Amino acid sequence: MAGLERLQLHALHVELGGKLVPFAGYEMPVQYAPGVMKEHLHTREAAGLFDVSHMGQVIIAAKSGRQEDAAAALERLIPVDVLGLAEGRQRYGFLTNDVGGIIDDLMIANRGDHFFLVVNASRKAVDIEVLRRGLPDCDVGPVENRALIALQGPEAERVLAALVPDAADFAFMDVGIRPWQGVDLWISRSGYTGEDGFEISVPAVAAEGFARKLLADEAVWPIGLGARDSLRLEAGLCLYGHDMDEDVSPVEAGLTWAIQKVRRTGGARAGGFPGADRILRELTDGPARKRVGLRPEGRAPMREGVEIHAAAEGGAPVGRVTSGGFGPSLDAPIAMAMLPAALCARGTTVYGDVRGRRLPAVVCDLPFRPSTYKR
Repeated sequence: MAGLERLQLHALHVELGGKLVPFAGYEMPVQYAPGVMKEHLHTREAAGLFDVSHMGQVIIAAKSGRQEDAAAALERLIPVDVLGLAEGRQRYGFLTNDVGGIIDDLMIANRGDHFFLVVNASRKAVDIEVLRRGLPDCDVGPVENRALIALQGPEAERVLAALVPDAADFAFMDVGIRPWQGVDLWISRSGYTGEDGFEISVPAVAAEGFARKLLADEAVWPIGLGARDSLRLEAGLCLYGHDMDEDVSPVEAGLTWAIQKVRRTGGARAGGFPGADRILRELTDGPARKRVGLRPEGRAPMREGVEIHAAAEGGAPVGRVTSGGFGPSLDAPIAMAMLPAALCARGTTVYGDVRGRRLPAVVCDLPFRPSTYKR
């Protein structure tokens, strides 16, 4: 895998028997000895440890030194309420382009005198350029030499509390900095699995020791990319470059919940972000197409790229599957697709072309499995 970067925990993944594959420019473990199915179910039942150090970590601070100036600046690029984000809290958001498409989705944390962003690995360079160009009144700095670890599942709180005593006091989307063996852990109670859990940024020099401490608990297994993907699919969460991209708007992607009223038409700070005309119009009038959940009938998965038809025979494709596979927790195939608005009502039957056969699938609500975040 020449030319690929290695994670700070690369040696540990090799030691643990991780099967390494190329992903977003890195060598990443796709699974370990138990396999994707068992890793998925273990995360749902106990706790899984994910190395997500490939993702970008970014610090943004106003040159004026005023946090409200940094918040106002970010609102020029991101259609969410950043000014209303309290210190010690984080919020999901996205950078949009001039035509209302999504440049990237990200997490934004208010840490008092600066904002901490976590962005997708494949979009790090693009995001940094967009942020630096769009925020001349802020310092934008990629964070170096820190790993990022996700601990997810019903046992995550207990396991982390053994190392960070007040971990149980964090609520969903709380963030904080806590000491551990002479280093600072940057902790958020969030994740990408639909399970309660945490994401922890750790200095690279302490990353392996911290990971080993977590893995020493019998409830914690190392989990690879395969189960990470099936877990987020069951949770109905988007994956950049699959369920959304620079042509897909937040409304089409089903992310309207992330755009607060204050940024919508009639709100105190409506618009003012790239692509606002299209996004605000779609919020009011509805989009021409939308991401929906699908439950294929039978056992055959409908994977990404499968063309969707409105009828069992005849006619051109009307949409396509954006993410799909098997849901281990549901013991059934599941998928998400981009479909015309007229076909997005729950209970509508559509047909996926799987190896030349049109198989029925029923439009359903997302997520496929209720999330268990600690509210």
